[in-house]
Amino acid sequence: QVRLDQSGGGSVRPGGSTRVSCESYGYNLEKKCIGWFRQAPGKEREGVAAIDPGDGSAHYIDSVKGRFTVDLDYDERTVHLQMDNLKPEDSARYYCAAASWCGGSWSLRSSYYNYWGQGTQVTVSP
Repeated sequence: QVRLDQSGGGSVRPGGSTRVSCESYGYNLEKKCIGWFRQAPGKEREGVAAIDPGDGSAHYIDSVKGRFTVDLDYDERTVHLQMDNLKPEDSARYYCAAASWCGGSWSLRSSYYNYWGQGTQVTVSP
């Protein structure tokens, strides 16, 4: 019954910005068991950000720190991944993910999450 519907992304020039959105259905965002992942062709899925359900803060891998921001919009049941100062190496299909249970902790491991969005392509090129 849980569904995560993604939108946004697209083709962006280096240094540009885009936003990927993940609208949730049948999932309580107040659990804050939320993560963002990306996968480029031929590469493993990589966790890029996750919400700490304890305090709501977001954690990011080093390569995106200062450039990516996770925002929760409870009224719209939507999680946003704002992506600024994009680099070609950011090109990937981006996925939002949610866990039915996270026990007050966060994780960047894909196996941690039960529910996944369909993915949104972000391509960064001149």
